[in-house]
Amino acid sequence: MRLRALSKRVQQLELSETYAILDTVRKLRQQGEDVVDLGGGEPDFRTPDHIVHAAVNALAEGETHYTASRGTQALLEAVAHKYKKEHGLDLDANRNIIITPSAKHALFITLMTLLDDGDELIVPTPSWVSYKAMAAMAGATVKAVPLDGATGFRLEPEQLERAITPRTKAILINNPNNPTGRVLSREEAQGVVQVALKHGLYIVSDEIYEKVLYDQSRHISMASLEGAAPITVTISGFSKAYAMTGWRLGYVVGSEDICGQLLKVQQHTVGCAGSFIQRGGVAALEGCQQRIAEMVVAYKRRRDRLISGLEHIPGITCRAPEGALYVFASISDLGFENSMAFTRWLLETVKVAVTPGTAFGEGGEGYVRLSFAGSDEDIDEAIRRLHYAFQ
Repeated sequence: MRLRALSKRVQQLELSETYAILDTVRKLRQQGEDVVDLGGGEPDFRTPDHIVHAAVNALAEGETHYTASRGTQALLEAVAHKYKKEHGLDLDANRNIIITPSAKHALFITLMTLLDDGDELIVPTPSWVSYKAMAAMAGATVKAVPLDGATGFRLEPEQLERAITPRTKAILINNPNNPTGRVLSREEAQGVVQVALKHGLYIVSDEIYEKVLYDQSRHISMASLEGAAPITVTISGFSKAYAMTGWRLGYVVGSEDICGQLLKVQQHTVGCAGSFIQRGGVAALEGCQQRIAEMVVAYKRRRDRLISGLEHIPGITCRAPEGALYVFASISDLGFENSMAFTRWLLETVKVAVTPGTAFGEGGEGYVRLSFAGSDEDIDEAIRRLHYAFQ
């Protein structure tokens, strides 16, 4: 018997390069290799105790069954309160919010809801690796808007205007940005909204790093800007702010009409987020926020250590990121064929894992992403090995 071909749509996708690096690191470590991993974006902190205890108590109390597909009432109301307090948005907990098993799934159901076959999704690049793949799964294509590292990856409305075609459906913004660490200014954010309103486009705003900010940077939630709320779908979650990557808990915020359609995709895929996990989410939002501040202080220290070490290697240049967990460093003066070649050489030579800039789309070549989500010791050891490699 000869089976018919698998889905062409899926076969044309590439595996996630960031997960590929993580898998490579795991295999090398299983083989006894001492690898320093600066490739991933996973905080090394423990989830705060009060969040863990809330979930454990939920388990002990038998909270182990399905919830409403929108989410538990307690968590929906906690998210609504967060957006009122932080961004001045008046949300109906039962109409404007859906709790999802991860921000990644929130993004997936959003793109499945907004995009049709042949649509185009505008994405400023460099950008997170999965945007393009998710758009492709929805039958759409990404129209990249490459930003220039020489200008600090600043986003101008004219760049978005030039990318719009009759097939354009939405603009996807990641703020703070992975991998560049850029935080949009109010002027840049308003420019995005003005372009979207002018052309009748949706805005998908991925704000998963909203709490990870440095120096004087301030996060502006796109939906809080004038005229933006009806056309904006906001994606966020708990992984980065609360060191809850393994919990897989996120949410979507949008208009009643959009969320009503999103709910169909939620119900026909995962159904709902984990019940006891949502109890942890309530504890995260309603409990003391001091641990976030403490983690950000530690990230800033690690960021500065990493940049200080990189600055002493001839041929590597980088800017201090304003947010997120990565340094996006230029290696174009090192003489390697491309960023993938450099990444492989670095892993083979001194067992340091970083992510090639090509993983992040147009504008990423000539760069590598180095994560400072790990420990101070890992960063110090990675710098020591880098200096050894370039002796």
